[in-house]
Amino acid sequence: MSEQVIAGVRDLLPVLRERAQDTEDARNVPEESVKALQETGFFKMLQPKSFGGLETDPVSFYTAVKLIASACGSTGWVASILGVHPWHVALFDQQAQQEVWGADEDVRISSSYAPMGKAEVVDGGYRLSGRWSFSSGSGHCTWVLLGGPAFKDGKPVDFCTYLLPIADYTIVDVWDTVGLRGTGSNDIVVEDVFVPQHRALSFIATSKCKVPGQALNPGPLYRLPYGSVHPSTITAPIIGMAQGAYDAHVEHQRKRVRAAYAGEQSKEDPFAKVRIAEAASEIDAAWLQLTRNIEELYELAKREERLPADLRLRVRRDQVRGTERAIAAIDRLFENSGGRAIQRGTPIQRFWRDAHAGRVHAANDAERAYVMFGTGAFGLPVENAMY
Repeated sequence: MSEQVIAGVRDLLPVLRERAQDTEDARNVPEESVKALQETGFFKMLQPKSFGGLETDPVSFYTAVKLIASACGSTGWVASILGVHPWHVALFDQQAQQEVWGADEDVRISSSYAPMGKAEVVDGGYRLSGRWSFSSGSGHCTWVLLGGPAFKDGKPVDFCTYLLPIADYTIVDVWDTVGLRGTGSNDIVVEDVFVPQHRALSFIATSKCKVPGQALNPGPLYRLPYGSVHPSTITAPIIGMAQGAYDAHVEHQRKRVRAAYAGEQSKEDPFAKVRIAEAASEIDAAWLQLTRNIEELYELAKREERLPADLRLRVRRDQVRGTERAIAAIDRLFENSGGRAIQRGTPIQRFWRDAHAGRVHAANDAERAYVMFGTGAFGLPVENAMY
């Protein structure tokens, strides 16, 4: 089934590419694009079969994301973010899943995981308040996942992800950026809302890969670590943007004549060929490492074997390294694209801006991931739960 989804996504690429500038101008992915992706089955790739999903392998999902982002960075980013949330909801208590998908298996969920709000423990659940930024694609969604600490008697006792329906939050349009302009990553405001216990998921349980949702969804997909699945969801579209920039650059250079060099054709410039080769290698390396690691994790999960810490740390190491490789490739291409490439509306400058905007996401904090890996390599305890 995943092959059919990927084939459907490939068919959409010319349309998504054509809409890329309109997406940026509107500061939001067009509803037509979201509906078209929905019709391919993309948003159900990581949704559990228990609620009408496809429950595909994660590499197929990342492959579809990479393709989408190679046509339009903003659309690929939103698709990746919204596409992974069914996986996360599948980790919640069955009652929460029923509330989300019971009436409509096509609902979409946005998120903002940074602890920009807080909850107070009360009878039966939590009272939640706060303002969360960067909820990509939130205008296309009717549920949201929000991160934040839980307090009891003024002391922090847990860190949870809270699942809220749209009636419990407000979307505030604040998104105005130089990159990923089309993602509609607006603010979410919650004012003293009750969140029942079944719609809160402790990050302690998530980091241990022992969650309530596994009772209903026992498949290998839902035994994978959050610290592997979610960060890779950030890197996959950035690699896709690098691929899109590469394709646009090669096409541009094929036709380009350099007046400053006596009318030399760029396709005959040996230095241009070197840069193209370097960029292509970086993109391939980023993608091969990401997919190799996720495939290895998934195979272990299918065999119901332990997911070793050294592999999980390698996933994070190569995930941030994959982002760095993709950025390096785009930079190498951009610096050799010439003055006309910086004109508004050209794909190369848009991919450059989008990828650099994605680079600043917290999941791409390379030094922290490298420190975690090095700590594990020395046999020391790794305190950070994001792996």
